[in-house]
Amino acid sequence: MTATAPAPSPARAARATAHLPRLVLVLAALLASLFTAASPASAHAALTASDPKDGAVVATAPAQVTLSFSEQVAMGDDSIRVMDPQGKRVDTGELRDMCSGSTVRYGTALHSGLPNGTYTVAWQAVSADSHPVSGAFTFSVGAPSATSVSLPDRQAGGGPVGVVYDIARYAAYAGFTVLVGGAAFILLCWRRGSAERPLQKLVVGGWVTLTAATLAMLVLRTPYTGSGKFADVFDLDGLQAVLETKTGASFVSRLLLLGAAALFIAVLFGAYARRQKTSAAEAVEETGAEETGAEAAEEAKKETSDLAFGLAIGGTVVAGGIAATWALAEHASTGIQPGIAMPVDILHLLAVAAWLGGLVALLVALHKVPDIEREAVQRFSKVAFISVLVLAVTGVYQSWRQLGSWSALTGTSYGRLLIIKVSLVAVLIAIAYLSRKWTGRLGEVRSTEGAEAGATEEEPAEVLAGADVSRETSAGVSRETPTGSGSGAAADADPRRAAQLERQRAAREKAREKQVRDADPGRAGLRRSVLAEAGVAVVLLAVTTVLTSTEPGRAAQLETNRSAAGPAVPNRAVKITLPFDTGGQNGKGTVRLELDPGRVGANTLHLWADGEDGKPLDLPEIKIAFTLPAKEIGPLPVAPDRDAPGHWSASGVQLPLAGEWRIDVTVRTSDIDQTTVQKNVKIG
Repeated sequence: MTATAPAPSPARAARATAHLPRLVLVLAALLASLFTAASPASAHAALTASDPKDGAVVATAPAQVTLSFSEQVAMGDDSIRVMDPQGKRVDTGELRDMCSGSTVRYGTALHSGLPNGTYTVAWQAVSADSHPVSGAFTFSVGAPSATSVSLPDRQAGGGPVGVVYDIARYAAYAGFTVLVGGAAFILLCWRRGSAERPLQKLVVGGWVTLTAATLAMLVLRTPYTGSGKFADVFDLDGLQAVLETKTGASFVSRLLLLGAAALFIAVLFGAYARRQKTSAAEAVEETGAEETGAEAAEEAKKETSDLAFGLAIGGTVVAGGIAATWALAEHASTGIQPGIAMPVDILHLLAVAAWLGGLVALLVALHKVPDIEREAVQRFSKVAFISVLVLAVTGVYQSWRQLGSWSALTGTSYGRLLIIKVSLVAVLIAIAYLSRKWTGRLGEVRSTEGAEAGATEEEPAEVLAGADVSRETSAGVSRETPTGSGSGAAADADPRRAAQLERQRAAREKAREKQVRDADPGRAGLRRSVLAEAGVAVVLLAVTTVLTSTEPGRAAQLETNRSAAGPAVPNRAVKITLPFDTGGQNGKGTVRLELDPGRVGANTLHLWADGEDGKPLDLPEIKIAFTLPAKEIGPLPVAPDRDAPGHWSASGVQLPLAGEWRIDVTVRTSDIDQTTVQKNVKIG
C-alpha cells in the first residue's frame, strides 16, 4: 500500500489561520515603505535651460522669461510665475508656446519698466508620461538684492495628496489584475468556476476596486499636479482642465471600458453560469442514464462553447482596451519607439494580469471551493508558463528602452527597482515550481481511500472520501433533531425551530466541505505554496507601481550628465585685477580688466592701467590673449584701442566655447621693459 502524508490537523490549520493577520501586517508595512519612497514621484521631463539663467545678473530687465524642457510637457496660463523682491507678480499671466521641431520651449511676458533687484521664477508642468514636475530659480536685474520670496520646498506630486494618489494608482493596478486574471482563470482553466460564489465575489471586487481607484485619481488629479490641497478636488474648472489632457482622456476611456466590463461580468456570472449549472443535467436527461458523467460533461461543454468563445473575444478586447489606457498615458507613450513600446506595454500588462490575477483566483478556489479538479490547476500552470514567457520578452524590451545602458541598472533609482522586480519574479517562479509538485499529488488520498474501500464506477472515490464525514455529521444532527413527519410539522409550525435547523444544516455542510478539503495533503500543500506566491505577487505589484512613477534610467542619466557638466555661469561681467612689474623705471602697477557679459559669443573688453600711486598709467603698448587649454584653443589675440590715458577697450571679442579660459595680459612700459601676467576665469 502506498504511504501518504497525514492530513493536516485542526490545530495546525488554526495556527496557519492565526499567522494570516501577521502576514497582512508585514505586507502593509512593505507597501507603506514603498509608497513613502515613491513620493514625490520622479518625473520624466526635466528643465534643460532658461532665459535668463538661474542666478544670472542682467543689465536691463528682459521682456520675457523662457523655459526649455527635455520632452513635451503640458502647461497652463498660470504655470510660469515671476515675482519681484516684494513677492508681487510681474508677469502678464499669458503662456507663450515657442516650441519648434524637437525644441520644447514655453515663456511668459513681463511688465515693462521693472526696477533693479532679484526676481523669482516658479514653474510647474505635467510631463508627457503624466507625472508632474516643478521648480524655481532666481535672476537679478542690475545687481542682486534681498527678496521676501522663498523658493517652494514642496515638489509637484508630493505631500499627503501624492501619497493618496499613489495608493489609488496601486489599487487600480491591483483591481485590473484581479478583474482580468480572475475572468481569464474561469474561461481558460475552470469554466465551472463561473457558478462559484467566491470567484464571483473576487472578480466583482476587482471591478469595483479599479472603478473606484480610477474615479479617485480623476478627482485628485487637480491637487496632485497643482496646489497639493485636498480642497481642490471640488474645483470644477480644474476638473474640466484635467479632462482636456491626455491623462484625463485616459481616465474617461477607462471608465467607459469598465461599463463594458460590467456587461461582460453580468453575462459571465449570469447566463453563462446558469448554463454551466444546467447543461450537464440536461445532457444526462436527453442521452439516458447509461451515459457516464464524463460524456455528459463533454456534451455540456459543446453546448456552452459558443457563449464561452464570445465571452473570450469580448473580454480580451475590453481587457486590452483598459490596458491601453495606461500605455497611452505613461512611460510607453514617451521616449524612443513609442509605436512599438505601447503595444508591448499592453501585452506586458495582460500577461501580468493573467499570471498574478489567475494566481489569486486559484488561491480563492483552493480555500473556498471543496472540489476543484486537478485538471483546472494544470491548465492554469500552462497559462502561467505562457504568461511568464510573454513577460520575459516584453520586459527585456522595456528594460532596454527605459535604461539605455548597463550602468543605469545600478546607477539610477529606476534600475535598482528593476533589479528588485526581476528578483521577485525569480522568487515567484521558484515557488511556482513547488506548486507544480503539489499539483501532481493533488487527490492522492482520495483515490487511495476510494481503492481501499472498493470504490466502483457507480461510487467515485471523491464520494467515498467524504462518506465518513457525512455519516459523522448526520449522526450528530440526528441526536439533536428528531426525524419523521412529526418533526417536520413541528418545524413548520415553529419558525424559530426551522431557522435553527437551517443554521445547523448550513454548519454541517460547511464542516463537511472543510474536512473534505483538508483530507487531501496535496491540496493543503498547494494551498500553502499558492498563498506564498500571492504574498510575493502583492509586493511585486507594489514595486511595479513605484516603477511606473519613477524617472526612467535613460532620462536620469541625461540629467546626471548635464549636472556633471557644471552649473551655468551667470551672465555677469568678468572683472579681474592683475599686478605687474616690468623691472624698469615706473615699471610697477596694476591692470584692471572687465569682460562684459562674460559668456560664450561676443563680449566687450575694457582695460585700465594704474601706477603705484593709483593714477592712470599711459602705457606705450598693451596686448591681450585668450587661451582655452582644455580644448587646445588659442591663444586668441586681442588688440584693444586706446580710449583715454590709461584706458583701452575692444568690442566684439569672440569666445567660441564655455570653459576655463586663461587671460594673458602683456604690459610694456619702455622700449626694453615688458612682462606678461595671466589669470584663469570661468566663461559660461
